[in-house]
Parts: sequence; C-alpha cells; structure tokens
Amino acid sequence: MKASSRSLTESPADEARVQNDWYRISNEAQVDSPALLVFPDRIEANIRRMVQIAGSPRRLRTHVKTYKMVEVVRAQMAQGIDKFKCATIAEAEMLAGCDVHDVLFAYQPVGPKIARLLALCETFPDTMFTAVVDDPEVLAQISGTFNRAGRSLPLFIDVNVGTNRTGIEPGERALALYRALLETPGVEAAGLHVYDGHAHAPDVNERRVQVEEGWARAQALVDDIRAGGLPEPLVVVGGTPSFPIHASRPLGGLRIELSPGTSLLWDRGYAVGCPDLPFESAAVLLTRVVSKPSARSICVDLGTKSVASDMQPPRAWFPEFPDAKAVLHNEEHLVLEFDGAQDLAVGTCLYAIAWHICPTVALQAEVTVVEDGRAAGMWVVAARNRRLTI
Repeated sequence: MKASSRSLTESPADEARVQNDWYRISNEAQVDSPALLVFPDRIEANIRRMVQIAGSPRRLRTHVKTYKMVEVVRAQMAQGIDKFKCATIAEAEMLAGCDVHDVLFAYQPVGPKIARLLALCETFPDTMFTAVVDDPEVLAQISGTFNRAGRSLPLFIDVNVGTNRTGIEPGERALALYRALLETPGVEAAGLHVYDGHAHAPDVNERRVQVEEGWARAQALVDDIRAGGLPEPLVVVGGTPSFPIHASRPLGGLRIELSPGTSLLWDRGYAVGCPDLPFESAAVLLTRVVSKPSARSICVDLGTKSVASDMQPPRAWFPEFPDAKAVLHNEEHLVLEFDGAQDLAVGTCLYAIAWHICPTVALQAEVTVVEDGRAAGMWVVAARNRRLTI
C-alpha cells in the first residue's frame, strides 16, 4: 500500500518536531490544510482484524462506501477478500476496474441507474454484478431492460428488519417477491440483503439484543423460503457494529456473508459508540489555526466542506484538546473554545478525528498517505464522483 504519486519532503527541523503521537507527521509543514491523512499500516491492521473476527476472508463482503479508493480495495484483496459491496455505480465501476469478480450494488436501481447497471455488465464481463430490489414494479423494469439485452441480473431481496430505511418487511410480500425472482425473465434469485443499521447500542449486550431481534425476522423469511421448497438464499448481513455478532452465529447450513465498512478507517463516532470493537483510527484530519478571534477561541480551516456535517457538533475530535468545544462551524471555518487556546500561534497544525468518516472521505478529491511518520504521497478518492465513465 505504498503511496502512488508524488513524494513530499521534510527538513531536519520538521523531523525534530515529531512527537510520540501516532497521528503526528514529521513534514506537516509541507502539507496544505485542511487535509485528510490516511495510514496504510493501520488500514492493513484493521483488515486483519476483520478477517480474524469473520474467521475467513471468504466470509467477508466489505462495503467500499467508507473509503472509495482503489488502494484500499487492493489491500483487502491482498488479504484474500474477493467480494465487495457498494452504494453507487461509480463505486461498482471502481471495483470492476480493480478486477474484483463479485460486486453487490446494494442500492435498488431506479430510473437511469438500471441502464447504467446494464452498461456495467456489458463493459466488465468478467465481473459478476448483483443488485438489491424491494419493489415489484422496479423488478419488472429491471427484468425488461436486462431481458431485452439478452442478459440476466442476479438480485437480492432487500429485507427491512428494523432500520426502516429501505427494504421489504419479512412476510408474504417478501416471499412473493423472492418467488418472482425465480420466475421472472432477465433476473435471478441471489439471496437476501439484511442490513441492521439500527443495531448500534453502545453496550454490546444491548446491541446483541437488537441484532438478534432483527435476525429473528430475517430467519423467519428464510424458514418460509425453505418451507416453500425454494432455493436456499445466500444472506448478506450486518454492518460494522453488528457483523461480529453475526460472525459468531451457528449457521445451521445457511450461507452468510458479512459486510462491515467503517471498520477499515474507523472514526470517533464508532470509537465512542462501539467501544468493544477492536479497530483503530486510520484516517486523521490535519488543520491549521487561521485566526484567534477571542480570548478563549481559535479558528481552524476545517469547515463543513472538509469534515462531514451530517451530525450535531462536535463533528471532529481533537485528541490534543479533548475539551475543545465547537461554537461555530461554517463552510471554511471551525471555531473552537478551550482553555489555552490563545497559547496556540496562528499557523499551528492541529489533528482531528472525524466523528463520521464516510461522508468526510467523500469531501476529499485526494488524501495524503502517511508512511513511517511522514506524508509520502497522495491517493485519489476515485469513486468520490457519482460517475466515472458509465
């Protein structure tokens, strides 16, 4: 996972400023701010942890929406992960460009996305693309598009087990939709997609209860499928908070794939919200003091265009100043209040960990790669755009 482009240099004076803090880089003076730093050694360690929890890389179908970078895909492939999940056509194209052979587009394709998905299949014949569906009318539209092209698209039923964001609730309608996959031209039945994003209680025992309640609903649908003599479904299940619980489940002959995503880069939100999970931060924001507007405040260049603003403040955590309070957050500015703020000179570099890393990465055109404690090059956030070529 070496940096894939230009190198950055540091002076002996820069090197002398390095502290023991793992996130601090020796050549920070050479890195413009705001910047997102990524640490390949930590990413690789998180991949090893995912594989260890899953028991085998073959059980993992990791989500690329967190990082959207070719280099992180290849790092996982190097550790035996060969199936991936994504949420945009651009992410799917990025994966196919990495020679990934099994890509789940975990988003019901509607409108022009159906034709774009067909174009993906035609452009990358060596990649098996699948998608999710929860609506009979969309199923008919997918069927018509692929059948006219002489193709067949494997589809997963998107099952709602409590997140109430997408999916069809288990029961007769879900069973009928699964039957339709087996009977409709231009599509095939791939299995069930079961995302339990609501199961993220900080207490692992409470989270286990949430996971098991959702899984019981999915299991009921599996039982209905079995009782109807229909082909056994593959079940793609879980997110980062829940996949270790699913990994420990007795399978009873059922095929299960686990789909964490945020675990690759980690963030402050999950570090606080899921303290039992063993992952470590692998992405850090570098920002600079740009002004000192009052006796107890500083302004840094970490605005909402650089760190995700989908959550209530604080949106970034400063490990050197854990008591810093965000009092104003605009497009290019973040104002912090804390004791000792006035001791920091304008131009001082600060480091922060995003509360929500996935949309934070999507704000970056490229990230700075840190190797051996120094900024060593750049990675392009390849699937940040909604469209690559298709």
